[in-house]
Amino acid sequence: MAVTPSYDESSFRVLKGLEPVRERPGMYTRTDSPAHIVQEVIDNAADEALGGHAKHLHVLVHLDGSITVTDDGRGIPVGLHPEEKIPVVVLAFTRLHAGGKFDKSSGNTAYAFSGGLHGVGVAVTNALSLRVSVEVRREGKIWGIEFAEGGEKVGTLQNMGGCGRQTGTRVRVWPDPKYFDVPRVPTAELERLLRSKAVLLPGVTVRLDVEQADGSVVGKTWSYPDGLAGYLAELAGSAEAVAPLYAAEKYADADHDDFAPGEGASWAVGWHLDAVASESYVNLIPTVAGGTHESGLRAGVFEAVKSFIEHRALLPRGVKLQQDDVCGRMAFVLSARILDPQFQGQVKEKLNSREAVKLVSSMVRDPFEIWLNQHVDAGKAIAELSIKQALARQKNAQKVEKKKQSGVAVLPGKLSDCESSDIAENELFLVEGDSAGGSAKMARNKETQAILPLRGKVLNSWEVEAGRLFANNEIHDIAVALGVDPHTADVEPDLGNLRYGKVIIMSDADVDGAHIQTLLLTLFYRHFPALIRHGHIHIAQPPLYRVDVPASGKKRPARRLYALDEGELLAIKDRLVKEGIRDDAIEVGRFKGLGEMNPDQLRETAMAPATRRVLPVVEEGTAVDITQKLFNLLMGKGEAAGRRSWMEENGHRVEADI
Repeated sequence: MAVTPSYDESSFRVLKGLEPVRERPGMYTRTDSPAHIVQEVIDNAADEALGGHAKHLHVLVHLDGSITVTDDGRGIPVGLHPEEKIPVVVLAFTRLHAGGKFDKSSGNTAYAFSGGLHGVGVAVTNALSLRVSVEVRREGKIWGIEFAEGGEKVGTLQNMGGCGRQTGTRVRVWPDPKYFDVPRVPTAELERLLRSKAVLLPGVTVRLDVEQADGSVVGKTWSYPDGLAGYLAELAGSAEAVAPLYAAEKYADADHDDFAPGEGASWAVGWHLDAVASESYVNLIPTVAGGTHESGLRAGVFEAVKSFIEHRALLPRGVKLQQDDVCGRMAFVLSARILDPQFQGQVKEKLNSREAVKLVSSMVRDPFEIWLNQHVDAGKAIAELSIKQALARQKNAQKVEKKKQSGVAVLPGKLSDCESSDIAENELFLVEGDSAGGSAKMARNKETQAILPLRGKVLNSWEVEAGRLFANNEIHDIAVALGVDPHTADVEPDLGNLRYGKVIIMSDADVDGAHIQTLLLTLFYRHFPALIRHGHIHIAQPPLYRVDVPASGKKRPARRLYALDEGELLAIKDRLVKEGIRDDAIEVGRFKGLGEMNPDQLRETAMAPATRRVLPVVEEGTAVDITQKLFNLLMGKGEAAGRRSWMEENGHRVEADI
């Protein structure tokens, strides 16, 4: 018989210094290549340029795979930290959550706007590198220091002589291949990153040099005197433009009521008949997965165009304009500046800051509406394209509606249906309980969001025959509302009558809610697998905690933040304390369930596409057998003994919120 490992005081291990990064590198960075750990160094150099302290940024890719990043900024401080009593440059490269980007409210921060938030940037670079060499030119002297073996070995900070009035930082990184799928940074990705820095930093010269096998160096230099507009024109290439490009910027001044001085955005937008790529950035960090700042841009542009159309009575009778009609053909380059950006994960691919929607939309709307009224021909061309998109959408929806009306199914009485019939945009929320269903009905967008409240827990359908499913009222109502019949995994059903493009399971953020999620996922995986296969099933992630933050001076009004779980709550509180807000001034409330949220809170956190968090449910093609076995173990009626053994073996890994 296998011996179960003991679970006692000795089972707990404390990870110190940079050890957590080496133990779980995927929590801190991308592991496909060293691109992100090098980007952390480049971002630091770019932050110096963003603050107006650097004019040149140079990256050299060496033949051995190491990379040197050089800037002519102020140079990392080398003096002793007043509290830690070790050189600040050592702190930056060896301590997580240490940097010059915290404490923004008190005015002691080195960077008003920066991409760094967590303070783990170059420390992660050091942890996952064989060696890091740093040279700092500051206050007339050149200082050098070396780190080795993932930051475990810290060299001595040495004075290497004088440098006159030169300042700046040079960092050379040798990534450790064992942490990455490929050992070298892809050159194409590096070029994209550096080109974007040149676009977003007017007046800054960005250069990339790559050493060749014969000893020569091949280099590229980027400069965009026309800024975002020139870059968007380059992205658009030969695509036929509907109207001239519009580029502008707007930032909050010292008297702004809602935002800190300097917060705002610069942007370039254009409409083309062909698809053109769009890009967005927050404090120079590329947000390849978009986020709330993009939602704000679309909202501001939509409101401006809608107002232009209404004032000139251009909209045909019976046509209702939607955001996608206006923004569907819009290409853009957006660069937002936000004081305390919240990203999804350390890789910073998506912005989650809810206030960014209001920030960017308010900055964009009025200037763009003024531009439209000053350039009437361009405004009418954009309006004509938008109206054409709306007419095509409505015509397509009418075809679908006619097909649906021929059916004989009567929709469930408790279903609050949406007005739209276009499955590309409409959503069905399966909500736990009548109380939460009531809040959800008030919080929803009636145009595109439908609500189906579920009473109690859905039947465990893992071993129920398809012909007997409809004996359960909840399953019957779900199937009828969806317009899809139960089917098996080896069948490709007709989804022509599917009534919703997204089915979103929305349950409480507790153990019971997780159980309801599991029962519904069991139903879809067993009896409606095509919905999962085609990406129609999603899970909402409502928060467990509400964090009320008091106002801190005139420039930082009171805020309300939300935390998904205990870990996120601790991270938010830690960030707020570092901003200078007293711990005892932060009020934390816990939601007992969705029904306890008022409609505004539910809309903001779980339902509004711009600010919610929703996880798509996908089936990993290589894990079909494992998934089947796990479902059978957890949901099969004859698997009680196996479940008990499995829980005894894995129970210590659970962080249950009971």
